[in-house]
Amino acid sequence: MPQRYIEAIIKHLASRGYSPLKPRQLARQLGVSDEDYGTFRQAVRQLQDSGRVMLGAKNALTLPQMTRQVIGVYRANPRGFGFVVPQTPNAHGDLFIPPGQSGGAINGDLVNAEVVSKGRRDGRDMFSGRVVEVTKRGQSRFVGVLDRADGNWFVLPEGNNLTAPVLVRDVGAAGPAEGAKVVVEILQYPQQAGELPSGVIVETLGTCGELEVETLAVIRAHGLEDRFGQQALDDARAAVAGFDPAGDASREDLTDLAVITIDPPDARDFDDAISLARDDQGRRVLGVHIADVSAFVREGSQLDQEARQRGTSVYFPRRVVPMLPEVLSNGVCSLQEGQERFCKSVFIAYDPDGRRAGTRFADTVIRSSKRLTYLQAQGIIDGKTGGYDGRIVELLRGLHELARAIERRRRQAGMLRLDLPAVELVFNERQEVTDARPEEDAYTHTLIEMSMVEANEAVAELLSRLDVPCLRRVHPPPGPGDVGQATTFVRASGHKLPPNPSRHDLQQLLDNVRGRPEAYAVNLAVLKTFERAEYSPMTIGHYALASEHYGHFTSPIRRYPDLTVHRLLGQYVRGTLPHMDKPDLSELVKLGEHCTAAERRAEDAEDELREVLLLQMLAKRLGEVFDGVVTGVANFGLFVQLRRFLIEGLIRMEDLGDDWWEVIARHGLVRGERSGTTYRIGDALRVKVVAVDQARRQLKLLIDTPPGGRKTGGPPARHRRQARSPQPR
Repeated sequence: MPQRYIEAIIKHLASRGYSPLKPRQLARQLGVSDEDYGTFRQAVRQLQDSGRVMLGAKNALTLPQMTRQVIGVYRANPRGFGFVVPQTPNAHGDLFIPPGQSGGAINGDLVNAEVVSKGRRDGRDMFSGRVVEVTKRGQSRFVGVLDRADGNWFVLPEGNNLTAPVLVRDVGAAGPAEGAKVVVEILQYPQQAGELPSGVIVETLGTCGELEVETLAVIRAHGLEDRFGQQALDDARAAVAGFDPAGDASREDLTDLAVITIDPPDARDFDDAISLARDDQGRRVLGVHIADVSAFVREGSQLDQEARQRGTSVYFPRRVVPMLPEVLSNGVCSLQEGQERFCKSVFIAYDPDGRRAGTRFADTVIRSSKRLTYLQAQGIIDGKTGGYDGRIVELLRGLHELARAIERRRRQAGMLRLDLPAVELVFNERQEVTDARPEEDAYTHTLIEMSMVEANEAVAELLSRLDVPCLRRVHPPPGPGDVGQATTFVRASGHKLPPNPSRHDLQQLLDNVRGRPEAYAVNLAVLKTFERAEYSPMTIGHYALASEHYGHFTSPIRRYPDLTVHRLLGQYVRGTLPHMDKPDLSELVKLGEHCTAAERRAEDAEDELREVLLLQMLAKRLGEVFDGVVTGVANFGLFVQLRRFLIEGLIRMEDLGDDWWEVIARHGLVRGERSGTTYRIGDALRVKVVAVDQARRQLKLLIDTPPGGRKTGGPPARHRRQARSPQPR
């Protein structure tokens, strides 16, 4: 049926890195076999007939041009602007909506927008517009704090999606108390300017500031499901009851093999383990053993449907919202020390230079010999071997040597590694954040990363050789226009980057700035040139990993795409794969979009709770001074990240000093006309915390020391703006 290719074609043509291809070339890039090409061509003709696809120069396929009216979903940015993601993709992508032109739309709303202007930036057409109508609200429930004024009850929403107070009339004597954190459902949005939305309280979460309440508030605000249905729980319990490690004679028995897990100290679900052996040719054989979740989650069951809907587990401080019930994720699917567990195992043989020399896949039973933390494993590698079994010591030393060889090989191929710091929060006995400390960076993190990347790649290459569509982890290369701003910024920082840099050019740049003050800003600029990785059946590879075929296979306890790959690998191991119907490519596209959205929703929720907890802490530390780095420049001020906490605050333009400040956004700087003082992305500053707005997630900063000023003639000023104070969103 042609329909199986429709969404796949549109998705691929809409990707940022797409270059116009002829139908045959496009089919090859989508992994369409020769025998299916006729059906693929029918799909292309249907899209052409409906006007969703155009035949351009040299008979290459493209999307249609941007139309004057765009219907799509509004996506807000915390810095005030937004984008409309068109329902019908076009050749120019999303429509930019400047600050003040959202027409009352909030994140997720379906809107009608009109194109107002067209320009060019970094060699590409750029369209700007304004929202003229909100046709359907995407969100009706919001989290906020209950307040009372002039005899009326209001909910003051938190976050930046909805900023107007919500009028509520259902608060009685038995209702929540003033100051409680609640969930309100909007019943009526404003019909005209000056009106407030009205709603009803549907849930009381508890007292503001408590970790449990703040976590639940973020869960509700992001629409995360934290309860399993009864049938899903029954499915999980039945799977546990039927678990018999000795009852599956088809599995390889690896219970005598030395196998270890390496995880953070607070981990509870252990879904990957590793081993190392020698084959009959004397080659090192890495074993990557992944919890076989597919043995417990039957496809199409209620448990499977709820796991699919969640898409991923969400990890908060002191709480996890799991993709699977805990009886599985923390029980029979977790590779606990000393317990027999079902696995999908990948065995990869290597030559002395760390090049793959062969792969094998199997259903297995393992017994983890030792559960180690990253620091414990690193200690053993560094010689702190007291009390550890000799097999574990030998295994870790061999794994360390192999990981170094794999990393060298992958870097030679162009693998990129960004150096962006991370911190972990420090809690007191009252579950309050009191500080943050850098995450430890033992090489054992890289050891595990290299092992998992190798296994993920090996499985994706197998399915590609078998011509079986699957959900891949794809990361397109940046286009020429994507690196333009980064190239300009990097040059302004005193470094070089060609207009169209290769992976090795980027590697060299990252190596050159390592350990320098501008390192964070340069790494951030490189990161911003990339599209985010996503799940898709497209065979476009993973740019940052320099991998032609890559998928996620190693975390099926917490990621649904991995579970889908496990099922395909299981059919391969059992010899049933040739007899199955090939997965529908368009259905895989939809599943990939769903899983990508679930992943990003989880990341946003995790980031927001971290931000809330840090703002609570900083509200008690007003007036304190911290080291910061400039991370952004806007007409209304400088965005500065506190190095210690990795949280971003704003220095308003009027607080920079009595001067005329020129904003040169392209070069990431502002310059005082009279003083010649410049502030540039990447500059280190000492800043004082002066105000915290927890509800709006805003942190106000001031420069602590007088601007001593780097003086510069700088690039030519593009525009001048007198200090003023608009409200950032």
